[in-house]
Amino acid sequence: MTDTPRTDVLVVGSGIMGSVVARQLRDSDPALRITMVDGGSTIGAAPGLHLHDLDDPDLWARYNERVATGIQGMYTGAEVVREVAGSLAGLTPGMFHALAFGEDTEAMPQAALAWNAGGMGVHWTAATPWPAGDEVFDFGDPVGWATDLDTARRILAVTPAAIGPTEVGSRVLDILRRRFDGVGPHDRRPQPMPMAVTPTASGPMPRTAPGTIFPALATGGDRAFTLLTGTLATALLVTDGRVTGARLRRVADGAASELHADTVVVCADALRTPQLLFASGIRPPALGRRLNEHAFITARVLLDLDRFGIDLDTLPLPRPGEFSTDSLWLPHNGSAQPFHGQIMNRTYVDDGGRALAHSVGLSLYAPVESRPENRLVFSDTETDLAGMPRITVEFGYSDADRTLIDRALAEVRSLAEEFGPFDPATESALLPPGSSLHQTGTVRSGTADDGTSVCDPDGRVWGYDNLYLAGNGVIPTAMAANVTLTGAVTAIRAARAVAVRNTALAAH
Repeated sequence: MTDTPRTDVLVVGSGIMGSVVARQLRDSDPALRITMVDGGSTIGAAPGLHLHDLDDPDLWARYNERVATGIQGMYTGAEVVREVAGSLAGLTPGMFHALAFGEDTEAMPQAALAWNAGGMGVHWTAATPWPAGDEVFDFGDPVGWATDLDTARRILAVTPAAIGPTEVGSRVLDILRRRFDGVGPHDRRPQPMPMAVTPTASGPMPRTAPGTIFPALATGGDRAFTLLTGTLATALLVTDGRVTGARLRRVADGAASELHADTVVVCADALRTPQLLFASGIRPPALGRRLNEHAFITARVLLDLDRFGIDLDTLPLPRPGEFSTDSLWLPHNGSAQPFHGQIMNRTYVDDGGRALAHSVGLSLYAPVESRPENRLVFSDTETDLAGMPRITVEFGYSDADRTLIDRALAEVRSLAEEFGPFDPATESALLPPGSSLHQTGTVRSGTADDGTSVCDPDGRVWGYDNLYLAGNGVIPTAMAANVTLTGAVTAIRAARAVAVRNTALAAH
């Protein structure tokens, strides 16, 4: 076993959360040595670029065909595979069901893992609604929370009204506002979906991705930054109650090494972050517990053009490179309107580009109770495809969850019927758990080391002064909305805490 050089900060995971951490740390110290490791390899010509924006026509087409479904579990640049793969080294970089890694995730069958540089950040839809109400975890500091949320918006380049509203999209918004205006505050009325995109005058709008958040990830040019792709972190090194680095394994040939680090930040996702901690012997009582994911109800209805007095020839067409004409948002607002709504509209055209019909895509996310019974169980004896402790998912809906899901199914039917004839049996569905890829809670933060949390509000793991966590798994609240913007807040907090720690150490 050959030691690799020491680094100041080791970041495990090259997705959005890892790139936010790296960017913030670099802004705090231009000379800080940062090493980032990821088991997956690069899709396309450069690591960390969004598949929506690749020059490769085949990869671009495969991604956009999948994303048009509106179902996150199908977003991919490679095939989504359920069967256990033959070998880790033989995996084409892309997204895979956790089942393909040999995990027992039948209780959450659509749970998926990104196996590529840039993680899920090269696949995501870029929707960035902001959290409110019971989703917020400000730990008694609302001003600090608001500041960090604004920072997350800036880093992710959030655009308030990215896709639409077109004239037809405005008609859809009018109906949503008639139904829901006054339910919550004005800034949470039905509105265009905020998205992490760069507006352009024409053509496709580039998505924010790890390689745009932290450009050195994609283009290099930062002598103090090292990206190791195809390199799996198999265990954190712990000496006398302190993390000293990580044990690494090169996927291609199995070569093992150790990388020593002054600080480690794990941003590996809501399944693999707790898995790495467990493999390292770091096993607080809350590890893997309170696994959460909102229920996902999806529907699609063809707009009744006669009812709305709309001619086929006036239907909006998507911009080149985009599949939808409008991306709209129905914010949740407490018990009166507990569902997050994502409305993505599309005009269907014939081979000559003439409009045939227009669909209103309705997705409602229903929050699910945060319960310790919903959890990840890690094996001491069995391993997965990566040689890590095999994961068994235990997940189910409570009676309260099922009542809310039934209400969401009725709501989506009522909404759909506002736009056209609708058959709920064939045009809507409650998707299997895991479908949103919005898992949270498995390394949740909290204010006290009382067995109900894994880390403090800054993401520092209880009992360790130099081990931090960031990402959706740190979110301790039941989320209704898409979780990426909220997860980025945890990365901002962790990076700030690491920077403060580094400054304090340098002063001594």
